[in-house]
Amino acid sequence: MWRLLYIPCILVIAAAVFARVWFGKKIVFGKGMQPCKVDVDRWSDLLGSTVNLPTSEATAGELGRQLRKSALVQWQARDPKAARAREGTKRFGMAVPPLTIAVVLFAFIAARIPVSGAIAIFLAATALSSALGLLSIGAELRAVATLARTLRERRTFMRSDDEEAVISCAVAEVWLDALPPILRWI
Repeated sequence: MWRLLYIPCILVIAAAVFARVWFGKKIVFGKGMQPCKVDVDRWSDLLGSTVNLPTSEATAGELGRQLRKSALVQWQARDPKAARAREGTKRFGMAVPPLTIAVVLFAFIAARIPVSGAIAIFLAATALSSALGLLSIGAELRAVATLARTLRERRTFMRSDDEEAVISCAVAEVWLDALPPILRWI
């Protein structure tokens, strides 16, 4: 009976890991090390005091992380309820799989569930955390897109190539952070 849970849970986890690799890691590995020149004054005006840029040159990955961080701060000020909901989903994904391991381990030791049941429950908790993380990613992506639109309008970068690389890396950072930490090493 427990083994019936294996296939759907593994499929959800595999889809989540594939989405993270395809939309996150692939972009960061491809564009993350690209050197970008940015107008420091415009960058500081756009992002505010949440980030600081010491020089006019940095990698697209670093600028993307700063852009995402600033987008989250601005989103939290603009729509605190939605931002708290996304943070709650992240905390759920961070806490549930390890807590499930502890509960399942105690239940197995007490001889309440078999090994296949313990594995199935852990996979189900991890799949639920992954699914919730991916389902709530849209609001964070919209927050980054809003700031990216403003970034494009202000012409913060010298080249449009740099601008696109930074925005792509910011979106990729959102995808990299979507999964529970227990699956991030994959």
